[in-house]
Amino acid sequence: MGLGHYSDPPLLVLASLADGPKHGHAMIEDIAMLSGTRLGPGTLYGAIARLEQQGLIRPLEAEERRQPYKITASGIRILRAKLTTLHQFSKAGLKRLEAQ
Repeated sequence: MGLGHYSDPPLLVLASLADGPKHGHAMIEDIAMLSGTRLGPGTLYGAIARLEQQGLIRPLEAEERRQPYKITASGIRILRAKLTTLHQFSKAGLKRLEAQ
């Protein structure tokens, strides 16, 4: 029985953009390599729209028909905070498992 892969589309998008701007297809591929989760276009672009609305990412000048996005300073702060929380949660959970 598999529990699946980690899937929090906005967090996955922010993590993908942390190492530089990408367009949608490049994000889908990067997220699949990073997390084992393959986001569908609707899920990806829904997350992109919410993140852009919140000021956590911004579009760059289009390259042909592709629209690249870049993480903002606010996006970096949010990503760092969320990943730190996940890291602390993971450490605590693993410590509890070691006690078994």
